Amino acid sequence: MFVLMVVIFVIGYTAIAFEHPIKIDKAASALLIGVLTWTIFLFGADEILAGSEHFAKEFFDWLKHNPKESESIESIRLFIYKHEVGHHLNDIAQILFFLLGAMTIVELIDAHEGFAVITDRINTDNRVKLMWILSILTFFFSAALDNLTTSIVMVALIRKLLKEKEERWFFCGMIILAANSGGAWSPIGDITTIMLWIDGQVTAGNIITSIFIPSVVCMVVPLLYLSFTKQGTVVRALGRMDIEHMKNPTTAFERNLVFFMGVAGLLFVPVFKTVSHLPPFMGMMLSLGVLWVTTEILHRKKNVEQKSGLSVIGVLQKVDVSTVYFFLGILLAVSSLQSAGHLGILATWLDGVVGHIYGINLIIGALSAIVDNVPLVAGAMGMYELGPLVQGSAYPVDHEFWEFLAYCAGTGGSMLIIGSAAGVAVMGMERIDFIWYVKKISLLAAMGYLAGAATYILMNPY
Repeated sequence: MFVLMVVIFVIGYTAIAFEHPIKIDKAASALLIGVLTWTIFLFGADEILAGSEHFAKEFFDWLKHNPKESESIESIRLFIYKHEVGHHLNDIAQILFFLLGAMTIVELIDAHEGFAVITDRINTDNRVKLMWILSILTFFFSAALDNLTTSIVMVALIRKLLKEKEERWFFCGMIILAANSGGAWSPIGDITTIMLWIDGQVTAGNIITSIFIPSVVCMVVPLLYLSFTKQGTVVRALGRMDIEHMKNPTTAFERNLVFFMGVAGLLFVPVFKTVSHLPPFMGMMLSLGVLWVTTEILHRKKNVEQKSGLSVIGVLQKVDVSTVYFFLGILLAVSSLQSAGHLGILATWLDGVVGHIYGINLIIGALSAIVDNVPLVAGAMGMYELGPLVQGSAYPVDHEFWEFLAYCAGTGGSMLIIGSAAGVAVMGMERIDFIWYVKKISLLAAMGYLAGAATYILMNPY
């Protein structure tokens, strides 16, 4: 059963990768592997308990706090259902609600033609200049917001700028690279950096100063290469107004108000989290609620036909729900592998075979392109303690191991489109083909990843 979980995950992952040739939506494949891996885990629990040190430790710790339970198969399954599934579902739900809130705000801005505030100021049709402008904007937005939210905003922006689908796909690939690079050096820019910051492995000031230059290199190297190989002009989207805008006209005041309130609401999320210590999705829901009330008041005098396309109720019909289902399936599948102990075995193997901290982090970064970086970083945090320097078992605050882990886990996922939250969101919004991304973007992402890693190593020889 332990091995069968991996087999199911690999088959499902392959189905996601070959979504277009087999003509099965990736969300369906993701949901199947998400549910099947947990089902196999549940019915093979006694066998997995005997072979997994991680699962056994978690279960016996749970028994200590639940003295009424015994070492029976019923208790093991109860533990999986109540403790493991419940624990992961809490984290997954927070991510999904965050994603849903961000997508709704972006769609609301789009319905009001709010992105014209930016697109009207970007007049160039030079491919290289436009690539640099959008990448730099993404890089710094990602650090201030987070890479997931920024990617959603920038994809909506690209739709307003570019007409041709493959051109949009290519720019979306560069947005993923820039968003992940920008999120890595900020304590609030990427979920893995947030984890290390909140848990105390790194401090905010130090992670910014240590990782900023490698992150810049990670973004700039692919852009420099493309500056010589991707010259020419792009076909801009025709006109400044969509057909939907002609049906539901908005005034300049309405466009500007919704745009700036929407962006301010997204920027408010990390502030709200820092001040209140509540999960980020709560700040996102607060921002959406404020914007919802504002638009209801703004359009209250319009007739039903005019108001329908400009309200939250109306734009919810445009939100890509299949992306949310895809996230749900992938996160469920990875969490089952984490609970059963597969990822813990992988982390221990890396420590024994590789040994050197930079080598371990480089491999973790590469693996994060295949398996979600959150459980990989969580596994590394569990494998190495936070404390006085003990080679191979403990590292102090702001040690090179933690800093380089933040960089590698944050940027390594760019090498595959499903290797990061930003990539998954962009893939869902633009329906980007997995194989296309591998052919066109993966090598560029690897170039940036390795160049940034080399920069950090040169700056911090260990």
